[in-house]
Amino acid sequence: MSTLEIKDLHVSIETDQGDKEILKGVSLTIKSGETHALMGPNGSGKSTLAQAIAGHPSYTVTSGEILLDGEDVLEMEVDERAQAGLFLAMQYPVEVPGVSMSNFLRTAKTALDGEAPAIRTWTKDVRTAMDNLEMETAFATRNVNEGFSGGEKKRAEILQLELFKPKFAILDETDSGLDIDALRVVSAGVNRAQENNDMGSMLITHYTRILRYIKPDFVHVFVDGKIVDSGDEELADRLEDEGYVNYEKTEAPA
Repeated sequence: MSTLEIKDLHVSIETDQGDKEILKGVSLTIKSGETHALMGPNGSGKSTLAQAIAGHPSYTVTSGEILLDGEDVLEMEVDERAQAGLFLAMQYPVEVPGVSMSNFLRTAKTALDGEAPAIRTWTKDVRTAMDNLEMETAFATRNVNEGFSGGEKKRAEILQLELFKPKFAILDETDSGLDIDALRVVSAGVNRAQENNDMGSMLITHYTRILRYIKPDFVHVFVDGKIVDSGDEELADRLEDEGYVNYEKTEAPA
């Protein structure tokens, strides 16, 4: 059993007007096998939380803790966080010209595990994962995300997820830009990774449609840099019907 603990996390970003606090005291604990859905309006700080966990240099943690099995994540470099078992599926996966998918996957797996995977079993694992995600074998020879459609980029992210076997996955709007078929395939990949590896997940989303395929154990409402409410699937359904208006700040009368 592994645990990812976020304790009273405050995060700022530098702007032209000076430092701006985005996260204002976030606390959340995710255990192996759990799926936590994080929902909230645009600009509430959900992606900032994902980037802070992953170690993006543009975000400064001013106070609080992130612990992975008791180890201080904030003391780790980005690659060390990945080696420790953290995975970020990016909202906007980047292109890597000149690097083929096959070379990238095997190089990354070697860096994560400290040794190169055996060719025979690795080739079989990659082929099986690609088949499950309905990816043509030609994708392995293409440069990472270069010329990929939005759906193809998201499938490539989940391909990495299945092959790298992290302890915890942060899925930042994985459902954005996906049609119904791609959403089904990508969601099935997340579910396989969770079932096969007892992986914990933080699923950041605006909509409940992905929650029809990836069932959350917990749903959290994220507004103005904080978690303001938590519940189960019923909370997500209510948000779909009512939006976030009930959580918005109301101005005091003059």
